[in-house]
Amino acid sequence: MKYAENILELIGHTPLVRLNRLVDESAMARVLVKMEQLNPAGSVKDRMAVHMLRRAEEHDLIGPGSTIVESTSGNTGLGLAMACAVKGYRCVFTIPDKMSKEKIDMLKSYGAEVVITRTDLEHDHPESYVMVAKRIAKETSGGFYIDQYYNMANPEAHYLTTGPEIWEDTDGKLDALVGGIGTGGTISGAGKYLKEKAKEAGREIKIVCPDPHGSIYKDMHQTGKHEEPGIYRVEGIGHDFMVGTLDFSVIDEVRNVSDKESFITARRLAREEGIFCGGSTGTALHGALEVAVELGPGKLVVCLLADSGDRYLSKCFDDEWMKDMGYLGIDERLGTVREVLKTKEMRVVFADPKETLANVAHRMNELGISQMPVTRVNGGPQMMIHEVDLLQSLVSGRCTADDDVVKAAKPLMGKVSVDDSLSKVQEVFDADNVAVVVDNDKVIGIIGKIDVVEFLAARS
Repeated sequence: MKYAENILELIGHTPLVRLNRLVDESAMARVLVKMEQLNPAGSVKDRMAVHMLRRAEEHDLIGPGSTIVESTSGNTGLGLAMACAVKGYRCVFTIPDKMSKEKIDMLKSYGAEVVITRTDLEHDHPESYVMVAKRIAKETSGGFYIDQYYNMANPEAHYLTTGPEIWEDTDGKLDALVGGIGTGGTISGAGKYLKEKAKEAGREIKIVCPDPHGSIYKDMHQTGKHEEPGIYRVEGIGHDFMVGTLDFSVIDEVRNVSDKESFITARRLAREEGIFCGGSTGTALHGALEVAVELGPGKLVVCLLADSGDRYLSKCFDDEWMKDMGYLGIDERLGTVREVLKTKEMRVVFADPKETLANVAHRMNELGISQMPVTRVNGGPQMMIHEVDLLQSLVSGRCTADDDVVKAAKPLMGKVSVDDSLSKVQEVFDADNVAVVVDNDKVIGIIGKIDVVEFLAARS
C-alpha cells in the first residue's frame, strides 16, 4: 500500500506549469510558475512553518503542552495551525485587521485562537501584531514565539526543498527566479541554492523581487535607507520594518508593483490560465511578465506562486470590492476581447484573392455574414471585403461580378488585440467598422455589435 503517514508529508514537490495565454513566447521568455498553492494548507508558507516546528522540537524548545504563538498575515499561521493540529500543540495567532475574513475563518477552522490587531501601527508599537504575539507567548505557560521574521529555519526550509526542486525540474536551465518578499525566507533560501548551483555550472541566474508600493524593501535594497512606509492592500508581502530572514545579497533587483496591477494580474491568471491565486501572486507574476519581456525569447523565467485565491474571495475576486477600491475602471468592468471570443464561434472565413466577387457575395449570403478578410499573399497588406464594398463597386461599374475580390477589397481597418478592452472595441464600432481581432499578425476573430451586446447581456 502507498499512503502518507500524515498530511505534513504532502508538503513540497509542487509542480511547475507553463503559462500559455499570458505569455507570447515569440516576443518574450517562457514563464513557468511553481504551484505553491497546492501545498496542503494552500501556500508556500507550509514549508517553513513545519520546518520551524521541527527545528524547535530538535532543540527541545517545544514539546508536549507547548503553545505555539506567531504574528502572521495568515498563511504562516495556516501552515502552523495545520502542523499543530497534527502534533497536538495549542496555537495562538495575531493578525492585522487588513487581512481577509477568509484567512481568519480558516485559522479558526484548524482550531487556532486568533487575535485581531490594528494594521496602522508601527511594528514596535505595544499593540502591533508582532508585539502582541510576543507578549502572549511570554505570558502563556509553555508559550513559544516562533518568530518567522528572525527564525533562520525559515530560509533554510527553502534552501533544502524549494530551490532544489526548481533546479531539478528545470534541469538547471532557468535564467531568472521571480518571487515576492514577505519574511524573505522563500526567495533568500531558494535563491541562495539556485545561485550556488548556477555558479557551479558556470552560469548566472537573476533573482527579481516584485514588491508593493509603500513597502520599504526597494529603498532598503538600493540605498540601505527608506522613506516613510506607505499603505498598500496586497497581503503577505512587503514590510515597514527590516527582518532577519531576508538576505539581500541573493537578490539582484527589487521592483515596485501597484495594488491595482497585482489584483488585476491575479484575476487574469485565474481567467486566462485557470490558476487560482491571491493578490501577492499577482504582484510576483506582474513582475515576472516584465522580466520575461526584458529577457526575450529563448530564456526561461520561474515565478513562485504564493497561495490560493480561495482566501481572497471577499477582496480581489469580488467585483464590488474592486470597484470600491478604485481598481476596476470602465475597461476592466466591461471585459476584454478575449472574453468575448470565448462566447462565440472562433472560425474566421477568408476570401481567396483570386475568388470572384460573385462567388464571395454568394458565400456571404449562405453564411449570413457581411464581411470577409482576404487571404494575404506573400506578406502583402491585409485586406477586407465588406458587402458595402461589393455593392458600391458593382453599382458604380468599377468592377464586374467576374472580377477578382482584391479589386474591390480595402485595407483592413478596425484592428484590435485579444487583450484590448471592450471600450477599444466600441471606438472601432463608432468608426462604422467591425472589430477584427489580430494576434501575431493573423486574423483570429471578428466581433460585431451584436456579439458584444450578447456578451454583456449574458454577464449581467
